[in-house]
Amino acid sequence: MLAGLSAFGPLTTDLYLPGLPQLSRDLGASASSVEITLTACVIGIAVGQLLVGPLSDTAGRRRPLIAGLVLFIASSVGCAVAPSIAVLDALRLLQGLSGATGIVIARAMVRDMYAGVDAARLYATLGAIIPLAPILAPTAGGGILLFTSWRGIFAVQALIALVLLAAAVFLTHETLPLPARHPGSIRGALATYRDLLRSRRYSRVVASGSLGFAAFFAYISASSFVYQSVLGFSAQVFGLLFALNGLGLLLTNVVNARLVRTVPLERLMRTGLATMAGAGVLTAASAILGLGAWAVLPLMFVVVCSVGLIMSNSLAISMALESHRAGSAAALFGAAQFFVGAAVAPVVGVAGASAVPMGIVMAASGTAAVAAGFTIKRA
Repeated sequence: MLAGLSAFGPLTTDLYLPGLPQLSRDLGASASSVEITLTACVIGIAVGQLLVGPLSDTAGRRRPLIAGLVLFIASSVGCAVAPSIAVLDALRLLQGLSGATGIVIARAMVRDMYAGVDAARLYATLGAIIPLAPILAPTAGGGILLFTSWRGIFAVQALIALVLLAAAVFLTHETLPLPARHPGSIRGALATYRDLLRSRRYSRVVASGSLGFAAFFAYISASSFVYQSVLGFSAQVFGLLFALNGLGLLLTNVVNARLVRTVPLERLMRTGLATMAGAGVLTAASAILGLGAWAVLPLMFVVVCSVGLIMSNSLAISMALESHRAGSAAALFGAAQFFVGAAVAPVVGVAGASAVPMGIVMAASGTAAVAAGFTIKRA
């Protein structure tokens, strides 16, 4: 159940990726304009987490979760019938806001029930399960396009959320008891976020994890156009290649879940950051030189695999540092990732059908993530 909730990010961002070129033609929008639908969703996920985190620390985990799932279903149905790119942007923002509920509450529930190495292992285990969503989502999206249009993909999102809603109603229980809840107010929530940002170790972990996510999100937002428009693959082949990279991410998370028992989390995270930075620089060079699929595809695979060492370990470190305010800490961590992702999504489309902006963003954000990550002292 927690893995399904945590997968709301890939569910809302990855399932419709194979349909982006078709969506662009149907609504008469440019590639950069279409990628703003992705940006709107990511901004919604980021802002939603900031709102839901303190709310869940105050009102508990279960009621906000159910309300968020209901709103996600309604916004997904709206996306399926959107008449224009502007309406779709607004609905994607609402979809992101509601989808954030599952992401932040799943992370907080883990911290409610587990601590220390047990929590780190569960985060790593969830990290091994969650990549099934990006593995299956684009492939499933490409398959859906064989029978319907991009609008049908949003209808499928609504159905998936309906299944999760039923599971939330019948399978989950409240994990935050009344004595552990914090009195809530807007001023109190802002003060909590201010204190978190002032924590040097926590903020550095969040910075390194978010910059690493930016490189990954550059791949997510640009891969559909790079694979199909630049390299000439079909929507179905794109789904398979995307799934192959997702499988690499899954295997990296499986290995990471075993390594966290004996290897310090900081060392694992820094290994992932260094790998991502190196592969990002080589991806940018390959794109600029026009070396083609034989060079770009393996490097993108390495970038994606390195995420498995970055995300779950940076999350586990940050939650260990701020266990007494897990909801807010998880919300700020997730929001920072998605704000950075929202910033890079339009950038990778500025040159139209080109892999160069994607490679440059990967190189720059990966290098910055290394600079932030190597200043973190062991938690």
